[in-house]
Amino acid sequence: MSEPHRYEGLTENIWLALEIGNSRLHWALFRGETLDCAWDSDYLPKSLVYQLTQSQTLDDLLIVILPTQDAIGEQTKTNISTSVSSLPPLLLASVVPNQTAIWRTYPNVRVLTLDEIPLQGMYPTFGIDRALALWGAGKTWGFPMLVIDAGTTLTFTAADANQCLVGGAILPGLGLQFATLGKQTGQLPLVEIPNFAFLPSRFALKTTEAIQSGVIYTFIAGIKDFIQAWWKLFPNGQITVKGGDRNLLINYLQALYPDIAAHLIVETNLIFWGMREILMVN
Repeated sequence: MSEPHRYEGLTENIWLALEIGNSRLHWALFRGETLDCAWDSDYLPKSLVYQLTQSQTLDDLLIVILPTQDAIGEQTKTNISTSVSSLPPLLLASVVPNQTAIWRTYPNVRVLTLDEIPLQGMYPTFGIDRALALWGAGKTWGFPMLVIDAGTTLTFTAADANQCLVGGAILPGLGLQFATLGKQTGQLPLVEIPNFAFLPSRFALKTTEAIQSGVIYTFIAGIKDFIQAWWKLFPNGQITVKGGDRNLLINYLQALYPDIAAHLIVETNLIFWGMREILMVN
């Protein structure tokens, strides 16, 4: 475990958090315990990451890792970059080993491991992204806690009132389900996730709409079933939702099961809350 002194003595206590996900990099910049801004970016080539590690200032780093100037706002970027004259510490959590290896070249990096997360009952192959999101949600809103992550995969991860892992489930997310039908069948078209707030017709008269109906209605029905099972176990249990498809998920639940949707907490930065908890304690 990394020693806490590595994160002391910083100008305005600025530090970076990086979650390496299955398809993108997820960033956050903290000022002490306060989340200053968060954004996503594509994976970076190994050569560029190495070049970044030779940078001298946070401003040099932000120029590359920010997708656009508008990602966090020009005024915020100016306030941060002018106050930090060296590269800030980087707290990293990853589910992609080859990307982890690339970012280990960053100076003053701390790669989080499962044994640093105080959840009880975790198994060796438990994903650190799921663990951090659950820990961040539970420490913010209380346990028992169920986290639903609607990203590349759809995951359910839960802990009881004693902060002990109850367990969970993993299945393909919306995008993967649509992609699989298009790529693994002979005649079905490749259908993207529909970017609309309204549900498709349940009984469709066209192939594209039939795929949308089949995937979306069974997707939402599965989520409803897990939520109801969770509340049978823990009637007062909290539920948080994160992930890139969270807004679609909430829109569909509001249309089909408004009573359930009304009890869900939507928060995209759960993993960063978990990382902050670990850093502040350790």
